Amino acid sequence: MIEIYTDVLCPWCYIGKRRITTALADVAGRERMEVVWRSFELDPGASVTPGETAAEAMVMWWGDQASARVAKIQALGAAEGLDLDLHAARPVRTFDAHRLAHLAADHGLADEMMERLFRAYHTEGLNVADPLVLERLGAEAGLEAVRVRDVLSGDAYAAGVRADERRAAELGVRGVPSVVIDDGPPFSGVQPPAALRTLFEQAARSRV
Repeated sequence: MIEIYTDVLCPWCYIGKRRITTALADVAGRERMEVVWRSFELDPGASVTPGETAAEAMVMWWGDQASARVAKIQALGAAEGLDLDLHAARPVRTFDAHRLAHLAADHGLADEMMERLFRAYHTEGLNVADPLVLERLGAEAGLEAVRVRDVLSGDAYAAGVRADERRAAELGVRGVPSVVIDDGPPFSGVQPPAALRTLFEQAARSRV
């Protein structure tokens, strides 16, 4: 099993998703490798109401280096075909987005759902804590809108999100994107595709 620990708020996770997809595409034995998206909230205490932009938040973290870091992230994203607009993305609580991803996984749509959530937040600047936004995104990923509405109006999949986060702690996952293969040590999911492919091929060969 390949577990990918990620959070919608993380631009590196969107870049990592592209690189992981590229790396897996040419791995012999890919059909024997189950990919599971795991929840990891970067800021569990965040508000559901958007505030400052991601770029503005980075100024608080990195000071004078923030502009260079934003430019680097955007350039690396562009190299993967992504338009990462850190001046439009506004961090919010992602707990419900993670619950939605769990619902999608139960319907075989985890990859589609994660892709739609990433694009909504990082490219379109949408509030991924807003139930109405999440309902629309879920439908666009292939889920029934009424099912998404039912899940978001209750606490379905909350236990699944918490279980992912407990497992992350047990495995030593400290940041995202992190990849774990067959309960092994976590490693960065934002490595170049060639490096990731080598790791995945080693795992595939072990299943022969």
